[in-house]
Amino acid sequence: MRAFRRLCIAVVTVILLLTAVLNFALIRQEKTADGMYRVEAKRLASEIAETGSYDLAKYPHITGVFTSDNGELYTSDKHYLIIGVNGTLYRVEYTVDSGQHGMLIINCVMGAVLLLMVGLLLYIDRQIIAPFGRLNDVPQELARGNLAVPIPEEKSRFFGKFTWGVNLLRESIEDSRRKEITMQRDKKLLLLSLSHDIKTPLSAIKLNAKALAKGLYKDEEKRRSAAESINTRADEIEQFVSEITKAASEDFMSFEVAQGEEFLSRIIARISARYAPQLAMSGTEFIIQKYDDSILSCDADRLAECLQNLIENAIKYGDGKRIEISFDKMDGCELITVSNTGCTLEKKELPQIFESFHRGNNSDKVQGNGLGLFICKRLMLLMGGEVYADIRDGSFCVTLVVRLA
Repeated sequence: MRAFRRLCIAVVTVILLLTAVLNFALIRQEKTADGMYRVEAKRLASEIAETGSYDLAKYPHITGVFTSDNGELYTSDKHYLIIGVNGTLYRVEYTVDSGQHGMLIINCVMGAVLLLMVGLLLYIDRQIIAPFGRLNDVPQELARGNLAVPIPEEKSRFFGKFTWGVNLLRESIEDSRRKEITMQRDKKLLLLSLSHDIKTPLSAIKLNAKALAKGLYKDEEKRRSAAESINTRADEIEQFVSEITKAASEDFMSFEVAQGEEFLSRIIARISARYAPQLAMSGTEFIIQKYDDSILSCDADRLAECLQNLIENAIKYGDGKRIEISFDKMDGCELITVSNTGCTLEKKELPQIFESFHRGNNSDKVQGNGLGLFICKRLMLLMGGEVYADIRDGSFCVTLVVRLA
């Protein structure tokens, strides 16, 4: 706010200084013009002395030349001066350029500009700066976890949508926190339940193992039965462990999609607008192959998120030479392939790259958490599509299969 006020003061000061400079220049020009009629009168006298005649067209400031033969020599309502040429007196009437009219116009124009700028600055202050100031502390409070921070509603066309978006962000964070708490509670209950359930077969295993170790079972049939009991209880524990692993690997993230329809061109335009300038600055050739526009059955935001994940991976793991998006159609689906040069991933790792937290052998010097392709896989399945990867001629290629509407 203070910086904006200083800017307003600076703008008003510059306009006032410019007005003063223009007025000063006009005043100097007026003073210079006032002496021109004297110069022209001297030139006129020289012309009359030499030729005995004169041409008023040569003298823009002189309006007439009169002698006593034309009437009273010294009687005139106009500005004049008397010159003598060869013993004859002449009354030379002249006009004086007045800069008052020009100064009035300049001052009126500059005054209008000043009023316009003041009005514009007041409008910016009320419609942009003040609403932004009221929202200034909201991001910090959200970052601190204060989801109850009040967000004032703004009807301004500049910040109305922004305020609405911040409210959506807060609701999304609150919803995610609620889901996380619910998930953590469910996981804790699951672990407690499974831990309790594991104790029963584990106790049976320990009892049978001790009995076998001490040789309490003399009969071969009883020993075989004890061994089978241990094996059965071990299978139960293995099943419980499998449930724990499944809960830990799949439920740590929740995904939601809003299935709808969207033009392929709009999604590609979003991706191009986001990455084309960035890749051009880094010297990476970014190619979007020609395609026939079509309507896709998908969640547009989620599909764009998948493409963003693939391009981010191409930037991180490629050699920075070329990233390409190509298209194809097959069996009522649109195939969108993102490929990058400089692939160092081994083909044997392809089956594991869509697993959560999996990172390939080419990720040693690249930061990441191994979730990008996992998220793509989950989202594409929820949208009724598919994703697969391949390595072709040293390029890593990931293809999204999206159903056509």
